[in-house]
Amino acid sequence: MPTITKLRVLISETFDPWFNIATENWIFRDMLDPIELEETKILFLWRNDFTVVIGRFQNPWTECNTAKMEEDNILLARRQSGGGAVFHDLGNTNFTFLSSKNSFDKAANNKIITSAINSFGLNSFASGRNDLLVDTQDGEKKFSGSAFKETKDRSFHHGTLLINADMNKLGQYLNPDKKKLESKGITSVRARVINLQEVCPEITHQLLCDRIISEFFNYYESECEIEILDHKYLQTLPKLQEHYLKMSNWDWRFGEAPKFNHQMSERFTWGSMDVHLDVHKAIVEKAQIFSDSLHPEMIELLMASLENISYTKESFTKAIAKVKVELPMISDYLLEFETWILKEIS
Repeated sequence: MPTITKLRVLISETFDPWFNIATENWIFRDMLDPIELEETKILFLWRNDFTVVIGRFQNPWTECNTAKMEEDNILLARRQSGGGAVFHDLGNTNFTFLSSKNSFDKAANNKIITSAINSFGLNSFASGRNDLLVDTQDGEKKFSGSAFKETKDRSFHHGTLLINADMNKLGQYLNPDKKKLESKGITSVRARVINLQEVCPEITHQLLCDRIISEFFNYYESECEIEILDHKYLQTLPKLQEHYLKMSNWDWRFGEAPKFNHQMSERFTWGSMDVHLDVHKAIVEKAQIFSDSLHPEMIELLMASLENISYTKESFTKAIAKVKVELPMISDYLLEFETWILKEIS
């Protein structure tokens, strides 16, 4: 393993999830060249406020209650790494370790985190590939999940630490509405989780970050200045701004959803509507509608208008508006259909 001669510790002072994930990507891909990275270990600590973060290959519509998120102004972020969906608020502290691929050491990263936790008098430990658990009176419980990403010359390991996250909100936004969606993406596995403050009220974000940094220094027997990051970096680093624009873009957050099928049905006074949508990268590739309506021309025009549009309420509204122009005599039917289907795709 290469000798580590340099450490860097970065702390984000913004709670903007797109900035923090963009910063993580910038650190991973652009901050250091391969030669510098071979002799450097990096620790990045950050928090997001009121955000659902999904994995690289997850579908937001099957993972999240997107309608509730929109209603409550909860942001959606998609990370570059795999894994499941998580809810972030200021009770959730995030860590990222970056190193060269040659010097990547997941066990060392876990030891740094668990040593920091155990300095509060707890017994925490790594379990399986991704999780950190802590002993409680009710048995072992999960307080951290991790994900990983690597390229030919570098690797990162990042994870969440539940300190005093709002578990009720976690349940509200990570449980999707009961829709008939069949997704080919990766789905999340719900686990028994616990906030660290439930077993040690003393733990706070600041105290835990201080101890993680201390353990990071102790493990590598070196120290460095702490670097504070904020939105000013977007103005000074074009590469970071490029990552930010991508992370905040709808096409990345929603448009990267894997292929899925959405089937929905409703009975109106004027007939039943059974709608099947094939969606890929948030574009409706095929729309099929089965109906006993006495207006077959409405069904034909709706199927044509709903194909090759984005899976958004705005696009559906525009598509149905075109049909209203063609069939003004049944615009009330189409308004009912529009109101219903907009709720279904939310």
